[in-house]
Amino acid sequence: MTPPPLRPPRFDGGVALAGLAGGLLLWGFGLGVRPDTDPVVLFGGRWALLVPLAVVAGCELLRRTAPRTALAVGTLALAADVMTQGSIATIVMYTDLVYAAVVYGTPATARRLPWVTGVLTIAAALVPYAVWRVPEALVLGLVVGAVTFGPASTGLIVRNHRDAAEAARLRAEQTALLAEMDRVQAVTAERARMARELHDMVANHLSAIAIHSTAALSLDDPGTSREALGVIRENSVQGLTEMRRLIGILRDGEADRAPAATPTLDGLGALVEGARANGLDVTLDATYDDVPAPVELAAYRIVQESLTNALKHAAPGRVTVCLRRPADALDIRVTSPHGDRDAPRAPGSGAGLVGMRERAALLDGTFEAGPEGTLWVVRATLPLTDTEQGDT
Repeated sequence: MTPPPLRPPRFDGGVALAGLAGGLLLWGFGLGVRPDTDPVVLFGGRWALLVPLAVVAGCELLRRTAPRTALAVGTLALAADVMTQGSIATIVMYTDLVYAAVVYGTPATARRLPWVTGVLTIAAALVPYAVWRVPEALVLGLVVGAVTFGPASTGLIVRNHRDAAEAARLRAEQTALLAEMDRVQAVTAERARMARELHDMVANHLSAIAIHSTAALSLDDPGTSREALGVIRENSVQGLTEMRRLIGILRDGEADRAPAATPTLDGLGALVEGARANGLDVTLDATYDDVPAPVELAAYRIVQESLTNALKHAAPGRVTVCLRRPADALDIRVTSPHGDRDAPRAPGSGAGLVGMRERAALLDGTFEAGPEGTLWVVRATLPLTDTEQGDT
């Protein structure tokens, strides 16, 4: 609920002035609710009715800042007005105080006041009728209902509509916030996927280029330099091909240019041959049946990154790549010699291990990498069930 204002709004001041001016105008014309001879009039004379009129007009200033206080004081003023000739303006302003108490008051007031005024209306109709036994006595109940129950019921309807509108606005804001969070998460996930793809496709070739170019610069041997330049050219061409494939995937507008197919496990042989051409002693031992496409791509990228790391960091020796498929998973194991090396090193950022771990996690698999004795071992287990929800 919106907290009440600290100062009376300008509108409430206008309501109070208008009610007071209307009451004074009626008083000036000598128009009252009851004649001076009415038995209920205890304070006769035209001046007596101005006191309740002024008090109720003052209460109108508090209709939003202190609605319950305004209603309580206004009720006493209305009771005093009944003992005078009365003013229509006082009664009309009192009905507004009842309405404002429900609309701007506390939730407890909004719930209870219609019930209280309803009970008063029934009592004002039945008690006089039971005492006097004349149908005209029921008119008193109608008057009390019009002055109290009617404004309270109207205020409750208005408040319920306002609360419903406020709840709808809050739900719309929450929906917009959730949509924005989903958009940010989707963009972040897509950026992470693109970073993995870019790293896995290009890092292998750039690492080979960096190592062989360092070797060509450090050795004063024309034959070695020529061989290194050949490897550099081959990796440059392959790297450009991979880059074009990635760019083709990102170009949604060019529908007539279908990007090349994503790598599969059938390409492991060519991947191992490329690693051998770059100077690695690699042995491939792969036994597997049909594998879902997401698992196939993740496995290929894990082997590719493992060979790239071996090219950059492994000591001289044999690198083994082993793939096995039990009943419900694909096991990957890549080992390489671990220790100091004399050959040139390519710098590493650690993004490769992060990417491999993310690929396994997206498929609800496991990933481990670390030294075991004289070997650096990379292990990954990729489940073959529920892989459609994984995004590699």
